Amino acid sequence: MAERWSPYHLRLHRWLKRQPDLLPDGARLLLAVSGGQDSMALVGLLQDLQRLHHWTLSLWHGNHQLRPEAGQQAAELAFWADQEGLPLQIDRWQQPRSDEAAARAWRYAALEAAASACSASHVATGHTASDRAETLLLQLARGSHRRGLASLRPTRPLAAALSLVRPLLLFSRAETAQIRQQLGLPL
Repeated sequence: MAERWSPYHLRLHRWLKRQPDLLPDGARLLLAVSGGQDSMALVGLLQDLQRLHHWTLSLWHGNHQLRPEAGQQAAELAFWADQEGLPLQIDRWQQPRSDEAAARAWRYAALEAAASACSASHVATGHTASDRAETLLLQLARGSHRRGLASLRPTRPLAAALSLVRPLLLFSRAETAQIRQQLGLPL
C-alpha cells in the first residue's frame, strides 16, 4: 500500500495524541465496519496511522439481514479486507427484526464477543460529528433529560476492560465522503 497522508490524517493523529486513552499506542482494536463511507473512512485513516500508533487492527461486520443486498455487501467487504490483509469477522443476525433497539443490542453483544475473541481492548465505530448532531436533535425532540443530551461521547465502556470509542467525532459526514474518495476506499 502506498503511503497516504492528508490534512484528515494529521487532524486525527493530533487528536489522538492529545487523548492517548482514546486509542492507546499498541492497543488491539476491533473496527466495526458497515461498509458505508463513515466506517470505511475509519478503516482507511486508522490503517494509515497504524505505523505511528502500533495498533493491531481487526474488522467486524454485522449482517443484520434486513436488506436484500446485505449478503452481497458483506461478501464485497470480505474480498476487500482480504486484499488489504485485514482480518474480518462477519456475524449474521440469526433472528433479524426491524426493531432498532433489538438490532443495537445484537450488534453490541456481537461486538463484545468478537472483541473478546481477538483480545481487543477497544471497539471503534465510525460515528461522526454529523451523527452526534442528529442524535442531539432527536433527543431534544423527545424532551430528553440533560444526561440524554450528552450522547455519543468519544468513549464509553462496552464491557469490563472493553471500551467503545468514536475517533471520527471530529469529522462531518461530508468529510468522511472526501476521505473515502481521496483514499480510494470502496463503498
